[in-house]
Amino acid sequence: MSKNKIVPQSEWFAAHKEHLKREKELARLRDRIAAERRALPWLKIRKDYVFETERGPEYLADLFKGRSQLIVYHFMFPPGADYRCEGCSLLADHIDGAEQHLRHNDVSLVVAARAPLAELLPYKRRMGWKFDWVSSYASDFNFDLQVSFTAGQIAEGETVYNFEKKAFTSRDLPGASVFFRDDQGNIFLTFTTRARGGEPLITAYDYLDMVPKGRNEDGRGMMAWVRLHDEYEDDSGSGESCCH
Repeated sequence: MSKNKIVPQSEWFAAHKEHLKREKELARLRDRIAAERRALPWLKIRKDYVFETERGPEYLADLFKGRSQLIVYHFMFPPGADYRCEGCSLLADHIDGAEQHLRHNDVSLVVAARAPLAELLPYKRRMGWKFDWVSSYASDFNFDLQVSFTAGQIAEGETVYNFEKKAFTSRDLPGASVFFRDDQGNIFLTFTTRARGGEPLITAYDYLDMVPKGRNEDGRGMMAWVRLHDEYEDDSGSGESCCH
């Protein structure tokens, strides 16, 4: 049973109006942080990273597709992986809807993973995704962007992720990286987000944060309820849930 108070309409209105002040504070803070993010210093990219794409080999500059801004989502998919990351897949389910608008506002968006393209494309077809998925298998891209780690780094605890050195056992971790290409063809890394920093890209969380049960994780840990979208136990639309 809900522990929330049941109140008359006037009291309900007053409480929600008071809460709206906090919502507006959050919106203003989000705007300020976004402005600070855009003002961060940039790092010039000096390597010619090559990617395996459905169009053939391409360099990082090619992934911009004639636009000045590029977002790369780093999908956890190492070569020979025998699993499919449910968290990355949840985020990827949200990309196609956004991408069709981003490309009309001078932004290209691609997904990159370290596995060869031949391993990525069957999963892309299974999930029904349309976005551009490229493989960084032939370059140091993932390692230089600190979302993949060598066996030596893992063994020595020399893994740096989300701007801190911490021991990880995973070969790959998720994140997003943002690049800008100027009129002279110079490419700059302007921003990276790692770990929970990618949550704003998962709008399903925003819906869940509005409803009474929230994310409904009940101490099971983040993402414990998430499945690949074709593996939920009940997809009948009956209102039943696998998470009681």
